[in-house]
Formats: sequence, structure tokens, C-alpha cells
Amino acid sequence: MPVRYFEDFAPGRGRSAPRAVLESDAPWIDLNGQWAFRFSPTLRAGPDGFQDPEFDDDSWDALPVPSHWQLRGYGRPVYLNIAYPIPLDPPFVPEENETGDYRRVFDLPDSWQGVPVVVRFEGVDSCARVWLNGTELGVTYGSRLAAEFDVTALLRPGRNVLAVRVHQFSAGTYLEDQDTWRLSGIFRDVRLLARPVGGVRDVFVHADYDAATGAGRLRVDVEADAPVRISVPVLGIHDQPADSELRFPAARPWSAEDPQLYEAHLATDSERVRIRFGFRTVAIDENGVLRVNGRPVVLRGVNRHEFDPDHGRTLSVDTMRRDVELMKRHNINAVRTSHYPPHPAFLDLCDELGLYVALECDLETHGFEHADPEPWQRNPSADPRWRDAYLDRIERTVERDKNHPSIVLWSLGNEAGDGENLRAMADWVRRRDPARPIHYEGDRLGEYTDVLGQMYRPPAAVARIGRWHLLPGEIHYPPRAGSGDPADDPRNRMPFLLTEFGHAMGNGPGGLAEYARLFDEYPRVQGGWVWEWMDQGLRTRDAEGREFFGYGGDFGEDLHDGNFSCDGLVFPDGTPSPGLLEYAKVNAPVRIGPGPTADTLTVENHYEVLDLSHLRFTWSLARAGIELAQGVLPTPQLAAGEHGRLPLPAPARQEADGGVGGDRDRDGGELWLTVQAELAKPADWAPEGHVIAWGQLRLSAPGRDRSDGVLVSPHAADGFITLGPGRFDHATGVLLDLGGLPLRGPWLGLWRAPTDNDRGWSQHDAAYWKDRGLDRLRHRTVSVTPDAQGLTVVVRSAAAAVGGGYLTTYRWTSDGTGLRLHVHTEPVGHWPERADDFADTMVDLELPPEEHRELLRRNTSRSLARIGLDWQLPADWSRVEWFGAGPGEAYPDSRQAVRVGRFHATVDQLQTPYVRPQENGNRTDVRWAEVSDGSDAIHVRGGELFHFSARRWTDRQLAGARHQTELTPGPLVHLRTDHAVQGVGSAACGPGVLPQHRLELGTADFTLLLTPFHRP
Repeated sequence: MPVRYFEDFAPGRGRSAPRAVLESDAPWIDLNGQWAFRFSPTLRAGPDGFQDPEFDDDSWDALPVPSHWQLRGYGRPVYLNIAYPIPLDPPFVPEENETGDYRRVFDLPDSWQGVPVVVRFEGVDSCARVWLNGTELGVTYGSRLAAEFDVTALLRPGRNVLAVRVHQFSAGTYLEDQDTWRLSGIFRDVRLLARPVGGVRDVFVHADYDAATGAGRLRVDVEADAPVRISVPVLGIHDQPADSELRFPAARPWSAEDPQLYEAHLATDSERVRIRFGFRTVAIDENGVLRVNGRPVVLRGVNRHEFDPDHGRTLSVDTMRRDVELMKRHNINAVRTSHYPPHPAFLDLCDELGLYVALECDLETHGFEHADPEPWQRNPSADPRWRDAYLDRIERTVERDKNHPSIVLWSLGNEAGDGENLRAMADWVRRRDPARPIHYEGDRLGEYTDVLGQMYRPPAAVARIGRWHLLPGEIHYPPRAGSGDPADDPRNRMPFLLTEFGHAMGNGPGGLAEYARLFDEYPRVQGGWVWEWMDQGLRTRDAEGREFFGYGGDFGEDLHDGNFSCDGLVFPDGTPSPGLLEYAKVNAPVRIGPGPTADTLTVENHYEVLDLSHLRFTWSLARAGIELAQGVLPTPQLAAGEHGRLPLPAPARQEADGGVGGDRDRDGGELWLTVQAELAKPADWAPEGHVIAWGQLRLSAPGRDRSDGVLVSPHAADGFITLGPGRFDHATGVLLDLGGLPLRGPWLGLWRAPTDNDRGWSQHDAAYWKDRGLDRLRHRTVSVTPDAQGLTVVVRSAAAAVGGGYLTTYRWTSDGTGLRLHVHTEPVGHWPERADDFADTMVDLELPPEEHRELLRRNTSRSLARIGLDWQLPADWSRVEWFGAGPGEAYPDSRQAVRVGRFHATVDQLQTPYVRPQENGNRTDVRWAEVSDGSDAIHVRGGELFHFSARRWTDRQLAGARHQTELTPGPLVHLRTDHAVQGVGSAACGPGVLPQHRLELGTADFTLLLTPFHRP
């Protein structure tokens, strides 16, 4: 059969050579808006006359451009991570290939007569064939890459018709297997651009900075058919020849912290072009350290897919600005454009507001990794028939975006294996732009890239790499032939970047603080990019009209990857998740902590460029969460990288020396000083007063616990046992009420509604918990024994068909006003180590020995989700106050963003609405918590710090729901007071819970004090 245009290895035909995005004074026509649209659910290949200017499209629908047709009622969105949505039969695609035909009528102004013109498409997914006035212009692949067609000879005075046929699948689909929604259509802008004779076709700005002298050098390569003049008014340059090199003895460089931009104008007699540039140099030194303007940098970044819950990859500039501002406000300084070039306006914002960018090519072939008997057997990266397509994609990537100072790395693509086509891409980039290093995580041996990028390495491996001990047998890394000393490996002389880490799926990621410490400790470990920025949940409604965010499987797809698309630091509606707050705290460029003496603070400036003069330092002193005083501290005069001291505020010193405040008896009287570093004046991305960093110091320990008194004796009557304010069931020993207030329990709890990370491949905790029946414990009262000083209840908790369980002794005492509960619980019976097939697969991972041992230990360990107590209250007991860490949720490995204080919330406000419901809302380091119906209250205080959570549904109901709309409040509030909980980790696609944050099977002892409060 002859080659069909959408099944061609070639990269298309008819396009003009790629060039930079230019802001020109030449006229242009916006072709966005309503286009006539015809949809076919199957392949429509041969033209049927729709491209003819006189074709009658009155019966067609109208579809906005830009948009995706699957989000406008045609076809269905499909989410896949690795698998292709078509059979692997390159370059062919099935006949079930949705096709969209577009027509746009526009009038050509009289002033455009005789002027060269191009039509520019910023993005069409996945293949487009284009006609103007019935004549074919060409075919384009590369969904997220710009395409221009010369239409000069085909334009007519007055009415013109642009016709486009778009196919959902094409040969290009095999090169675009990115982990995102598969959505089709003309989804970015379309414009008609006048190109004046003698105008500026392309510009490449080279603006270098010499860190040793502070000098700047400006050289501009201009492609034009006429002499070009350059003006940079702020630098005193006016109408000089553009082909001359300009030097400036004192230039202010561009950086993410100080994004200094200059505006240049390039002019011929027929066109004037505006370019913004920054003096900036990127280099890797002899020690393998990545430097910007001579200074080492740490990329505290995120991977960002373009996404909007209503419009997919079609984003407004306001949405893009919101993304960049939100990143800046959360101390993010870098973004990897995973896994394709973004809309060009996003890069303008990165230049303007300050983000380091790894600009990634529109390339991924991940679905070939395990499709055949041998990994990557038919990978296009190693197939010479695809070479031109690979080179076309990187050329269009670099040429479009080469003038952005924010771009510090070119990335060849993502998860496309290895092969000569990738090497050819790298060679082309080095010839075209040798001033920026090249990244590609799939270059396992570091043969054609400049930085060592790896994904999801655990902290232990990162530390070893930081010590220059990369092993030849790294994960999936075949040993280099004849390799000996690992120090000879060129990868050990490269900057190390975590291409992806901290997989932010659902509740998590955990362990970010451990990574941040490594970034500080090892010079060549220079950060990376958390996966990913935003949950990709599509806004939709259920049969009852309730709104929720849909994921894979919600749209009737045959093949999908579930909620794996919901793995961002930001919820689909743009709300920061707890994970983003955690990342902001560990990335904070100012560290505030205790000083070397009791009357001082230490302040560390971790900015790479800025001093602290743009910040204001405020303080607040609180005892037991009640503010006693507040004020302003002098701003430390610290340059980037320096640290110094500040004196404690006088009220803090006085109060720590014995001042009295607050209610010591109820809350221990702890004295805490909180110091914040906030913006002293507005920034372009945040208002004055925005908090950049904070630290807390405890200045005094809790007061003496004076709750002990003369113990009262229990008495039994009418089937109940009464002990102080508590009334117990005489048969089960369950507390039925407390001073007449409706607190019921406790029951031992060892399980939680699994998080996405609990289900993760590298951990399998959720499967182990289910195998042990922790989600379906049954409780058998062994004994209920009153004595002269209290009540002892012994309960065995286990699941059906399971031999192992827990034996718990509840010892109740009372001084007449409240109850003291001491709990001793220990495992009994047989608790086998987890049994799954993970250990069998580990031999294929080629891990270094210590990582192999850690994975083996983790996957043969016996972990618990939590050890704690479950209680029940009526639904109207929905107000909570606590003294402890807050205001948000926290877990052992994701607790940096919370501070100690006194907080208030309703039960509903305690919930975190993850797109797929799961464990959430844990409050940690709690001293006391109080649950109220608005009048009476039950006060729970720990003999030790404890955790608590409360919700209107059971954990099993939470685990069984696919969406938030399926969680229906019941008649009870389910309160948990936990002695210990397990961390959350990142195992959905990364390391599991680190050893120090795991909760292993074992004995626990803890104490709670329960007090009823009757208020008038």
C-alpha cells in the first residue's frame, strides 16, 4: 500500500523552517475563535471536498479553537501512563482513528495585498493536514511544536478559507507517549502573520555574563534580508548595527532570584522586533557542579504538565501566570516542562518572574520498553527510519525557545530508551547552542549528555552519588565494558539531578526533608524536580449532577491507568495540597533556628544570589498557643550563603526566665517563639507580608502534670460499671459515655484507608495490611476486672481466618473528675512476613548491595498503618480545638510545614479532599484535643504526644470511595487518637517509607486523660 500521510516516518511536509517566537510590529490576524467542525469517530483520510472554499459547512457544528474535541462532547478523554492507546504497529494506526475537520473563514485586509504571510499553528494533536483556499499547504506532526506554512501565493483579497484535518492518531503518536491525558485537536493558538519584505525572520540572542569581572557581552544573530539595527535604551545602545558584539563592563545578571530583563529592539526599514533578554551564563565546572553566573545552583523544582481541569492542555495566560506565581510563592525555583515545550507565553513568565527551566523536547516512547521479548526491542530511538523525525522535533524545540534566559538546560525528551537518534539530537543541539548543557535521563551511561539525571533514587543512593561513588552496576545501568574504578566513570564528574522524585500522588510525598538535606550537603547533588505540579483530574459530574474530578476509568475507556494522573502538588482546581506546603518549607531560602546560646537565634541565608534586605523578620511569642507578644526583629545583614545570629526579643527572654501566662494546668504552659521572614514590599509574584520562611523555638518545657489525685473506686449496677465520670458496659468494658457526654469506645485500630503510596509497587504495605485483616478486626473481650483503684479490660483483636492479632490491656483510673487510660498492646499469634512476588523481581533491578538489602528488608517487614484507638461521637460533635502541630495534616515524614500552636477546625475542615479518597487529615504532636458540640466538650490529653483525626465516615467507607462525592456523612463522628502512625513515603512511583518513618509490628504503651466539660 502507498504511504498514507499520517503514517509516515518522515516529520511531515510543507512547513517553513522553524524560528523563534518574535514580538513584531508587523500586522497579524488572530484566527482563534469558533471554527466550523465535523467529527468522525473513525478514520476519514481522503479529502471529500471540505477543503474547497465553496464547500457548504452550514450543517457542521461549531468548535472553539484552541480546544480539545474530547472535552467538547466528541469522543472521550483517555488517560494512560505507559501503554499506547493503539496497537504497537509503527508507523501504522488503526481505522478507529477519530478525525476532526475544521474550517475557518477570514477576510484579508486590503493593506495585506502583496505582503508575504505565514499561518502559524502553536499546537495540533496529533497530525494535521492543512489547506488554504483549496490548495494543500502540507502536513505537520509534533503535537506541542509550532508549525508555520507560507501562504503568500494562495491568499486572496477578501474572503479566504483555511481548512484543517486533524487525526487523533498518527505515526507521531509513537513519539508522544507522555504520561498524560490523550486529547486531540487544535489546542493552541492559530495566527496569520505578515512577514514584510526586508523584515526580520529569526533572531538568536547571546547574552553572556562574566562572573569574574561582572561584565556582560551581547551578540545577536539575525536572519534578515536587510540591514538590522539594534537598540537597548536602558544600556545606552541606540540604532547600532546588530551584527556587532556589544560589551558592558558592569551588567546585572539574570537569575531565578533576580530575573533582570533588558529590552532590545531590532529594526529594519520594514519591521521592528522586540526581544527581552538577560545576561546569563550556564556552565559545569571541573568538579562537576552546575553553575549559573558562576554560582552553584540547587534546582528546587517541579515537573509541569500543561493542564486545566476544564480545558486540558489549552491554557489561558492568566492560568499560566497563576502557576508561576504559585510556584514562586512556595519557594520553587525551577520547572521541567514535562514532557514537551509549553505554550510560549509560559516561558515569557518564567523569564519575567524568575524560574530556571529545563526545556524538554516533545518526545517519549515509553510504551516500547516492555512491549516485546527484549526491552526496547522496536524502540524508535534506535531505528534509523525515525532519525529525521527526532531531529525535526529537537530543532523545532530549540529554535522556538532559544532566546529565553530562563532556559538553563535542554532536555532531549523523556523515557524514550536509548539509541543513535537521541545521540544525533544531542549532537545537533551542541552545534546550535553550545551554551546550555543537555539533559536526558535515559542516557544511562552519560555518553551524550552533560548532567546525570536519574529518577526516584532513595536518599541513601543520592548520598552515595554525592560522594562520587556511582557504581557501574546502577539500576538498569549496564556496566561499561572493561570498567574498573568507579571514579573513572564520566558520570561521576557530572552534576547529579533527580529528574523526577517525590512522587506527589495522593497523600504525600513523604521524605522531602531528607532529600533537601542532601542537596545542602553534597555540592554535585543539585536538586531536581518533584513529580508533578498539578493533579490531572478533569472536572465532570455524576448522574446526580454532583461535581467531581474524573480520572482514568471515569469516561468509559477500554484501557486506562486509573488515578495515576492525580499525582500533583496542586489539586485540579489550583488549591495547594499539603505536599506543596511541605515542599515550600523544605525549600525555604532562609533557615531560622536556635542559636549557640540560649538568648540568640541562628539565621542562615540559603539564597544563591540575594541578601536578606528584601525581607522583614517578625516574631510572635505564645504560651500554650495563646499569643503573649509580637514584634519586628532587625533584618540580618547577610549575603547569599552567609549565616548569622539575632538576639531573642526581650519579652521572649523575660518569659523564658519565669514569666507566667496562659493556662498551665490544661495545656502544659509550653512557651514557643515563632519567627517569620516575610516580604518587606510587594514582589511581582506575591504581596507584601508574604511569608518566605519561618522557624520555631520552644523556650520552656511543659509544666508539671498535676492531674493526679485520690483515685476513686468503680461500682457496678444495672449492667454498667461506673468509674468517676465514666460509664462502661459490664460485659465488654467499652466506655459508653463520659460524664453523660456521648463518647463511646475505644477499639484498637491498626489500619488506615490506604494511600496511593501505601499501594505502591516498592512497598506493598496496603496488600500486607489486607492480608492480615487489619481492615476488618473483630474484638473479643477477654476480661473486665474492677478493683479498688480502677478497671482493667483485656481485649483480643484479630480478623477472621487470620492467626495473628493484638492483645490489649486497658487500665482505667479516675480522680473523680476525669478518666486516665493507660494502654498496653502487643502482637500475639503468628504474624508472617509479607509474601509477595516483589523479592523475585529484585534480581532484575541490578541494585547496589545496600539498596538491595533495604528493599528486601522493607518487603519482608511486618508493618502497621497505625497503633491507636477508635472512638465514636454523634454527628453534631463536629467542632475541634487542639494544641499541637497544625494547622494542616502531617505524618512522620511530611511534617515540616506544620508548627506548634492552638488551632480550631470543624470535622469537615479537617479533611483533605484528595481526588481519590484515602487516608488524610492526621494532626500530629498533639498535646491535647477537645471535641465539642458547640456547648459541652470532651477534652483528651496525652501522657505523650499523640496523633488525632476525625471524620464523618469510617476508614472502610473512605477506602471504598473512588471520588469525594461518594463519601456520605453518617450519624457519627469517627475520632482516632493514635499513639503512632506510619509515614506516607513516595512508593506510588518511588521509594517507600524510609526506615526511620516506618511503623513496624511491636508493643506499644501510652496514656490518655479524658475530661468532660459541661458549659452553661
